[in-house]
Amino acid sequence: MTPTIMIALDFPTGQKALEFLDQFQEPVFVKVGMELYYSEGPSIIEEIKKRGHRIFLDLKLHDIPNTVKSAMKVLARLGVDMTNVHAAGGIKMMQAAKEGLMEGVQERGGSEIPMLIAVTQLTSTDEEMMHRELLVNGEMEDVVVHYAENARKAGLDGVVCSAWESPMIHERVASDFRTITPGIRLAGDAKGDQSRVATPAKAKALGSDYLVIGRSITKAADPVAAYARCKEDMGNE
Repeated sequence: MTPTIMIALDFPTGQKALEFLDQFQEPVFVKVGMELYYSEGPSIIEEIKKRGHRIFLDLKLHDIPNTVKSAMKVLARLGVDMTNVHAAGGIKMMQAAKEGLMEGVQERGGSEIPMLIAVTQLTSTDEEMMHRELLVNGEMEDVVVHYAENARKAGLDGVVCSAWESPMIHERVASDFRTITPGIRLAGDAKGDQSRVATPAKAKALGSDYLVIGRSITKAADPVAAYARCKEDMGNE
């Protein structure tokens, strides 16, 4: 199965994000992260939806369960397609997030519940940092799989992880548990601040369900052509 590409709209203003999106003649799946959402608020979600694009709202909620539940009820009203929390918040927090999401959808009279996923370890984190700075013991792979298992127990739909961890999650957690993988770069592109990166083709081979691609598309001279290259790299011309 060919993964779905999500374009990371890492722009400082809504105007820049919308100017970028208006280059595309077809609907795409986009990721709205902290920078853009904190700059523009809910209005940017409304503008993107007007253009027919799907949205992954990437705010990585991480707080006590009651606070996360309340926040997720509010976010549910935006009508996004996917949102997330930090798996490090624990099973109770993730369960509360799911409850808040469902209640928020019901309150706005909706029927389709957005996908809820959990961040395992950021792709900027390597094993040395995890051990030395975060004091999290164990191998990176085991920690990521354990967090994924917790997310599944909490009723979530999948996790954010690196492409390299996707096979283990499908094998050890569940084959239908979705993996959303950032750190995707076209061959020859700079890694930037990511540690565990992969090309679109490699991520597909590893079984990633969604590929989050930012700079390889957004910083390209021709973003539409770069998006097409990413699809071609997966053999999806």
